[in-house]
Amino acid sequence: MMPLLTTKGLSRNFGGLRAVANVDFAMMPGEIRAVIGPNGAGKTTFVSLVSGRIQPSSGMVVFDGADITNLPAYARVRLGVAYTFQITSVFANLSVYDNVALPVQRTLTDGRSKGAVRTGVMAALERTGLADRTHMLAGQLSYGHQRLLEVAMGLALKPRLLILDEPTQGLADSEIDNFIELVRDIARSATVLLIEHNMPVVMQLADRITVFNAGKILAEGTPEQIRANTEVQDAYLGATP
Repeated sequence: MMPLLTTKGLSRNFGGLRAVANVDFAMMPGEIRAVIGPNGAGKTTFVSLVSGRIQPSSGMVVFDGADITNLPAYARVRLGVAYTFQITSVFANLSVYDNVALPVQRTLTDGRSKGAVRTGVMAALERTGLADRTHMLAGQLSYGHQRLLEVAMGLALKPRLLILDEPTQGLADSEIDNFIELVRDIARSATVLLIEHNMPVVMQLADRITVFNAGKILAEGTPEQIRANTEVQDAYLGATP
């Protein structure tokens, strides 16, 4: 089986700062991969390069065998790459329903079909537990529910690769268990790349973990391998149980 996503020598400089440095990375289809590391390690810059939100200083991004390095974000969306922060900004003055209807329409050959739009919207909202909030203004949702709305908007694009940047931030403990089940459900039909600081979530969800530090990959492995890695403990995990 070929990797769905590969980066080769991927780098990004901001002035004198090298935020991402020569990163070689590969993900297999259907995988749940977590990216962890201390603040400033380059995690968000890396996924922004993958999604097309920013362009690399050097290196290559390959998606499903095709070089997408120079494609803008909207073209990557059409190929099936969805990034919650880039693609799914919440429109505070629109209803929850209308926020999700916008990306649904992008997936339909006839975006004017109200029945098809409604089916797509409700499927995404039901999966994220927001179906009872369809008529609320997005700006009236709690912060945690706005994050779930972003996930629903990403799902509405029917992605092959869904990139989630800190999705559990703002969720109540009672909502995190449901989120874990949601990601497992998403992984049945898509590949999931997850930046997450909540280590219990990472350890429960991830098939493999990539640890960034100072713009480079410090380590990769299963949750058990990462938990036992002394370099990772020193750089990031500390006394994480």
